Parts: sequence; C-alpha cells; structure tokens
Amino acid sequence: MNVRRFVRVLSPIAAALACLGAGLPAWAQQAAAIPIKDFFSQPERGHFRVSTDGRQLAWIAPVAQPDGTRRGNVFVQALSGSTPTGPVRLLTHETARDVPDIGWKSGRTILFGKDFGGDENFHVVAIDTVTGKVTDLTPGDKIRAEVLDDLPDDPDHILVQSNKRNPELFDVYKVDLRTGAQTLVAENPGGVVGWVTDQQGRIRMATKVEGLTTTLLYRADEKSAWTTFASTDYKTEIAPQFFDTTGRKLYAISNRGRDKKALVLIDVSKPDAEQVVFEAPDVDLAGAVWSRKLKKLTRAEYVDDRTSRKFFDAGTERTWQRMGAKLAGYDILVQSATKDEDKFIVAAFNDRTEGARYLYDARADTLGKLAVINPKIAEDAMAPMTPVQYKSRDGLTIHGYLTLPTAAVLGRPDRKNLACVVNPHGGPWARDAWGYNPEVQFLASRGYCVLQVNFRSSTGYGRQFWEAGFGQWGLKMQDDVTDGVKWLVAQGIADPKRVGIYGGSYGGYATLAGVAFTPDLYAAAVDYVGVSNLLTFMNTVPPYWRPQLPQFHDMVGDPVRDKARLEATSPALHADRIVTPLLVAQGANDPRVNKAESDQMVDALKKRGVDVQYMVKDNEGHGFHNEENQFDFYGAMETFFSEHLKPLDVAAK
Repeated sequence: MNVRRFVRVLSPIAAALACLGAGLPAWAQQAAAIPIKDFFSQPERGHFRVSTDGRQLAWIAPVAQPDGTRRGNVFVQALSGSTPTGPVRLLTHETARDVPDIGWKSGRTILFGKDFGGDENFHVVAIDTVTGKVTDLTPGDKIRAEVLDDLPDDPDHILVQSNKRNPELFDVYKVDLRTGAQTLVAENPGGVVGWVTDQQGRIRMATKVEGLTTTLLYRADEKSAWTTFASTDYKTEIAPQFFDTTGRKLYAISNRGRDKKALVLIDVSKPDAEQVVFEAPDVDLAGAVWSRKLKKLTRAEYVDDRTSRKFFDAGTERTWQRMGAKLAGYDILVQSATKDEDKFIVAAFNDRTEGARYLYDARADTLGKLAVINPKIAEDAMAPMTPVQYKSRDGLTIHGYLTLPTAAVLGRPDRKNLACVVNPHGGPWARDAWGYNPEVQFLASRGYCVLQVNFRSSTGYGRQFWEAGFGQWGLKMQDDVTDGVKWLVAQGIADPKRVGIYGGSYGGYATLAGVAFTPDLYAAAVDYVGVSNLLTFMNTVPPYWRPQLPQFHDMVGDPVRDKARLEATSPALHADRIVTPLLVAQGANDPRVNKAESDQMVDALKKRGVDVQYMVKDNEGHGFHNEENQFDFYGAMETFFSEHLKPLDVAAK
C-alpha cells in the first residue's frame, strides 16, 4: 500500500478510546503520515552567518522561480546590537541550483562556492553587500577552485587553490576581490594535494603524495626552498592543523606511532618529536580550533557515541557552558563568529529535531532566536536514535545507531518483528554520527526501524579498524553489514522477511553488493549514486583524484594486480545473482560515480527481467540537491519500500 494514503487499523479497544478522545494511550493514537516535503524542503531561513564586524546577518532562503521550483539565495539584514533590524535585502538570483553555503570574508564581502549541474567544478563567488555586485572570482570551463585562506587581516584579498593550469593539480593564487585579478603564489610541483598557511597567510607547508608515500614539505617563508619535513607511508597520518603565532610550532593531528589520532605539537626544528597535547580515550581526535583573537588553542573535538569536547581555555569553556545552559537538552555547534569572537551563530539540535539557530552575544550573555529550521516537524513525534554495538563474525566491535519507529506510528506498544532498513554510509572512509537525520526520521515515520552501521574502514575508530577494511569491499566490509542484519533479527527487532537496504555512494555499492552476494537477505534495495563495477569506477574518477590513485588501489584493489578479486566483488558483473527488487537513482553529471555505473547495472538486470526502477536527474551530480528532485526520489523510495516491505501490514504484527 502507499503509506502516504494509508488508513490505520486499530484494535476494537483502541478504536473505542479514539472515539472517546480522552485517555487514549500514546501508542494507540493515530499518527498521520508526515508529508515528504516536510522532511526534505529547504528551510525558509537557514545557514545563518554573522559578519566579521558584527553589523550584519546573512542567511540562505528559497526564492520561487517561474517554473514553480525554489532556489536558495542569499539575504542580508543589518544588526542593531544583536537584533536584526531594517530592510531585508536579496543579494543573489541563482535559478539553476541553490547557493549551498556562505561565509563572510569581511564586514562587506560574502563568499560562496558555485557548481554547475552537480559537476563539482566549484567556482569561488564574491558578493559585495554594499553595491550588490556578484563576481565569479575563478571563471573558466571545467575549473575547480576553493578558498584556501580568507586572509582575515587583508580586506582586499583571499588565497584560492585552483586546477585551472592542470586539471590534476591545484596551484595557489592570491585573488583581488576588487578586480578579480589572480596572482600565482605557489605552483604545484607535482603530487601536492594540500597546502597549509601560517597565521599571516603565508604558505608554509604542503602535503605531497608519491605512490604510497606521503611527504610533508616545509619552508620557513615564501622565499625559502621547500624541504622535507616528514615522510611516511600513507597510512601514517600527520595532518597539519595550524601554526602558532610564532610560526615555529605546528599543531597537527597524528597517528604516528599510535593507533588513535591525537592532537600533537611539533617544533619545526625537530619534526620527529611530537608533544601529545590531547588524545581521546577510545577514538580518533576529530579536529582542533585556534582562536585568532586569543592567539591560542581553545578546544578539540572527538566523536564516540556523540560529540565531545576538550577545552584548553577557561574563558572559551565558560562561553560554551553559558550557551549550553540556555539550550538544555540540545547539542550545540558554533557555526559563525565575529572577528572579536563576541557574537556567535549557534545551532541547537538533537536526534529528533534540526532545532533552531540563535545569535549569542557573549558580552551581554543574551541568546536571540533567529529561526526554527523545520517547524513542520514536531520534535516529540520523531524517534530517538540510540547508539548500539555488536560483534562481527571475526570478533570486531561494530558501532552504529538504531532508530525504532514510535509506538504511535506502529499503532502498537511493542516494537518487535519490524520491517527494517539497513543504511550503510558513503565514503567509505567516513562514519555515521548521532544527531538529526531527515532520511532516518522519514523512514522511521513510515514504520521502519533503521540501522546505521559504522562497518570496518569507517573513520574515527583508529588506524587498525580503518585498515581492517582494506581490500574488503564486498567481503568483510559487507559481512559487517550482513552481521548487523543478523543482529537485528536475533534481537527480535527485525522481521527477517522484511529487511531492506538503502545507501548512497559507497553505501550504494554496499546495497548492490548486498543483493548480489546475499540475495536471500533483503526483500528490497535502493541504490543511490552507487558504484557497481570496481574496474570501470576507477577509470572514471575526477582528474584531481588521480595523484592519489595508487593509494586508492592499495585500499580497494589494483585493477591489474587484483583484477580477479575486483571482478568477483563488482555487483554489475554478477547481476545474474540478483533477484531482489531494486530502485536505482543517479545524477547525470556525477563526477565521482559516473552515470555508466548505474547504466550497466540497470541494463544487466533488465535483460534478465528483474524488477528494477531507474531514476536519472539531468541537472544533478553525486546526490540530488534541488528539492524537487529530492521529493521525487524520496517519494519513489516510499512507494517502493512500502510495496515490498509492508511496514504497517497488520498481518505482519
């Protein structure tokens, strides 16, 4: 049945209580299906950013187009103290794709990245908030550019890295915001995949890859020659974060000589000596923050079941405590700050709501609400996300998150023997984390339990766990997902006949591998921009990935050396095994997972008469970003899973 139009069947007692109105238990209350658009519409106001001088507020909001679609554009309004005041001004007029995010360069200039049809060839665009002029600072065809350093002490320039000279390599240019003129300040000598500036905006370090070796290059100033700072195998990470104010000490996140990444301090004259500043108890350190105002390290962050922080500055910790006290029951993130670090855009959220955005004035200790991100979704109607863990068949501890549909959605108090959707994440060198996820809540609102799995090779759990997935696409990495399904069944949560799988990118590969190599495990599958053939996939990666292909071949498989294994684990080459109904969605301009990946999978299945639906969006890339395309995709997913998994089938209860 179509769950957007279902009629819930209640027991006679529950029906009688419903007629009476009063005294109805929570599990028996009618839970109307929340419209798809309520989950996936872009917010009426979001992506708030406060200007560096604290005098203006900017945000992104949808603007209606003549064809009935909406596109996110940039608005600004003056601030009087911490209060938005005066006229609201629309600064951009994007019609093809949303402005994805924004950042203030100064009290006058806003920057954002713009791609075309989802091709990820982003250009750096500047908005003059005084004149309203919008300028593409990095024009050209098939050029990818991004801001390397916004040079906060230089009001007229930024540093941009761009591959306009060589599509495989990024050089660094100083760009004049007034004229758009670009001056080359660092030419890529070959193999450099990352640049690091000091507190004065001078390029002082570079990360170079050669085969399976990673080399950090260092120079004392921009006139000095590059020298080797450290050279390691690529599995050993020394990731520069920032220099101190002297430029002689470097903060880095490193796993050199240890399993878990830690925050370390390195004297540039002694590159082999690391002083451990902080390491989390059981997981990798995720990041660190430097205060330009205080000229010191202020905090570090890591993610176990949830995000945690270590503070190194008492004043910064007090500020966070004050914000947290005003937003009890919610996790908080600082999304923007003034140069004086006295006003902050604060996001408050939890696992059941995207929450609200606030402007916090640290001097006055006041918190002003700017907007509720999605007022159509009631927090108390959403389902809690619970951290879980289970053992893999070879003894690894696999972490993940389980979201069970509410009793009100199910119309019964127990939540056993459910239709479930396993949702492996993309990457695969990434991880799922606790928090609000509209996809998860959408599926839970339709009656599905959702299991998110941080299978081996997920990041954050240390080098050993990461390396345990090397060469294991479709093998042990897939076993971890399969073992998650078996765990759900053993717990009595999942009905083994009503388990589906859905994922995007690598998660799409895991979806296809699941139905190809465990064909009896899943009753339905949705593949979203997923890899289907490991051999063809590696031949179509973007040019700027090519310097790192040897590492990728080592982590996944070499097309020559490991050809037999890659063929054995490519779902498209084993379409004859697939019997599970499948929905495939693909962006035509995807630069990461070429459309041919989905084409060959769908063609092979159609030739065999397997039930496969194929959705292609011509104006999208690696994932759908325009909201009308998201509505189409999730609407098709809803109908598809409802037909094959029957989440609210009374007989299945």
